[in-house]
Amino acid sequence: MKKLLVAALVCLAPVAAQAQDITPFPGFYVGVGGGALWTLGTPPTGVSTWTGWAIGGKAGYDFVGPRAELEVGYGQIGTNANIPGTAIVGKVGSLNVMANVLYDFMPASAITPYIGAGVGIAFVDSNASLGSTQFAYQAMLGLAANVSNTMRIVVEGRYAGTTNPSVNVPGVGTVSYQNQNILALLGVQFKFGAPAQPLPPPAPSVATPSFMVFFDWDRSNLSQQALTTIGQAAAAFKAKGNARITATGHTDTSGPEAYNMSLSLRRANAVKDALVREGVPAPAIAVIGRGEQGLLVQTGDGVREPQNRRVEIVIQ
Repeated sequence: MKKLLVAALVCLAPVAAQAQDITPFPGFYVGVGGGALWTLGTPPTGVSTWTGWAIGGKAGYDFVGPRAELEVGYGQIGTNANIPGTAIVGKVGSLNVMANVLYDFMPASAITPYIGAGVGIAFVDSNASLGSTQFAYQAMLGLAANVSNTMRIVVEGRYAGTTNPSVNVPGVGTVSYQNQNILALLGVQFKFGAPAQPLPPPAPSVATPSFMVFFDWDRSNLSQQALTTIGQAAAAFKAKGNARITATGHTDTSGPEAYNMSLSLRRANAVKDALVREGVPAPAIAVIGRGEQGLLVQTGDGVREPQNRRVEIVIQ
């Protein structure tokens, strides 16, 4: 048995190396497994046994730490006994239905040791196949490798026993024998109901490049500083590749409203012409005049405010 457990642990080592610490969550799980079994009971005189096998499946609920599960398993062990008229012919089989409680000591770790115990019913080969109903009990000690939040691989050692089954041997009578076994098992479990992963943070918003060109009072001609700003806007347009420019003209509140609307449009067109000279295609530029609307600095009527005499260049 020691050799088999060591081999199972060696198989588990690569999985353990890849396993990551997890965030445990409560939920239902299912599992399957199998392995080898050996009898500990004292067989009747002249009867010998050898290594057998066991398989099973389970369904349970993980409370994160404590677990409760229902398990169904079948095991069979070889024997030299061949009793005519019975199901004991070179083997003894047992079907077990068990209710188990277990405890994971470090449920958030990549490797989780656990213990458990269970009780239930065993149907053991007798005069009929699986014909002897016995009270069954077991104790488990194991290691689980948490491959992910929803999958784990387990290596487990188990002691399992029942009350003494009996068989009616022709010419001899009823013979009872001990049924105690140790098992070395390897299994896999899958948990359901993993919490939804948090949504990734939204992509940072990219500010739309914009530039501001200012004008003297009642003027639409461009200063040297304005031309420098327009050159920067043209370079930003070319760096963006496929883009459009909006040039929006504004005035302050001095002068008639209709005149200011016309002045704002002249200022926007002056900026457009300068952008074209800098290499920006004319069809890529939209011109808008807003007059006294959209003041950068709020003023009363008739106020000469330099910050309001401007063209805003927006690259989209």
